[in-house]
Amino acid sequence: MLDVMQLKQAVNRMPLEKIRATVDELHLEGIVTEGKTPFNRLHFNTCFAEIEALFQRAGYHRPLDVVGYQGLVYAMFDPTRWEAVEVLRWLKDFVEEPRKRPAS
Repeated sequence: MLDVMQLKQAVNRMPLEKIRATVDELHLEGIVTEGKTPFNRLHFNTCFAEIEALFQRAGYHRPLDVVGYQGLVYAMFDPTRWEAVEVLRWLKDFVEEPRKRPAS
């Protein structure tokens, strides 16, 4: 397992090209799920300030926040465009909807 300093260094050295799609999605929708980011929960739990700085270097200068739903999925979002409760409801639907559909 990486220690905190190694994790922060990995984020600080991450090429901007690796997060361009995430930045584009945030500019467009103001919300992005974990499948569209190069970060995992451990990144957000230990080095969110470094992630924010990386996004600023990539041209995303709005505030960022992250919420997770029952440890199953997370979303990064712009809190000036979305309320955390809205994002949690959206994540709940995102997780629960596939479970409701019958297997074919």
